[in-house]
Amino acid sequence: MTPTPPDGRAGIDAALVKRLIAAQFPRWSALPVTPVEVDGWDNRTYRLGDRMTARLPTAAGYVPAVAKEDEWLPRLAPALPVAVPPVLGHGVPGEGYPFPWSVRGWLPGETARPDRVGDMSRFAVALAGFLLALQRCDTNGGPVAGEHSFYRGTPPAFYDEETRGLLAALKGRVDTDRATAVWEAALAAEWRGEPVWFHGDIASGNLLVAEGELAAVIDFGTAGVGDPACDLVIAWTMFAGDSRAAFRRAVAHDDGAWARARGWALWKSLLVLSENIGTDEDVADVNRRVIAEVLADHDEFA
Repeated sequence: MTPTPPDGRAGIDAALVKRLIAAQFPRWSALPVTPVEVDGWDNRTYRLGDRMTARLPTAAGYVPAVAKEDEWLPRLAPALPVAVPPVLGHGVPGEGYPFPWSVRGWLPGETARPDRVGDMSRFAVALAGFLLALQRCDTNGGPVAGEHSFYRGTPPAFYDEETRGLLAALKGRVDTDRATAVWEAALAAEWRGEPVWFHGDIASGNLLVAEGELAAVIDFGTAGVGDPACDLVIAWTMFAGDSRAAFRRAVAHDDGAWARARGWALWKSLLVLSENIGTDEDVADVNRRVIAEVLADHDEFA
């Protein structure tokens, strides 16, 4: 998740949402439509009254997630230990907007940050419990990892060319020798498990906290069935020290999964770092830290 972009990105604004609601869900047409405080990039989300949201993809590449979430969230929800977005309405193209969209129930809570979490190790164990419950869900007919999940749930080798290009471009800015060792270990750690459900974007912005505890998990747009190693990346992006150790113990994945997870974390952090050097040093510094943590973790556990 990123800070709210200017209203109107991708041609979407509150006025458009209001027209879509009036045309397709007239029973809700009197409700106010307001941007959410923290928005994503793949979709624009608007509050619809106090208890609902309207969620609209910003580009064609994000459209498959709408039908996927609409179909699978209601099936997965009963087996999960915390709330996930309830699907309340299926929108269709209209009013000049070209994509399917959806109406969801509003979930109370704030996006996860260390200062909002009561006990980080307990939070890490709760998140591990959510991931394990998700992995136990029935995969029959589920969407096999691939383009719709941006290749989360597949081997990280899909991003090999891009990662090696980033390593070359960032030589002298990161420890590329150690980073290359992390990446090659990820490629070598072949996944042989049975396909399971994964979320695909377990990040602080997609976790909601209420009274210091994990209350909900949102944004299943990259979810699918495959290798769950991609869901371990939060070990370095949010957890550290005792909380990381607690998460590692609770989720109980093997060394190969952790090697692939380090690869996923490295790829994404290299990408974001390369995009923000010289333009947003705060974001760049966050990703430098993640890379350093991943390299240290590889040195300790590989």
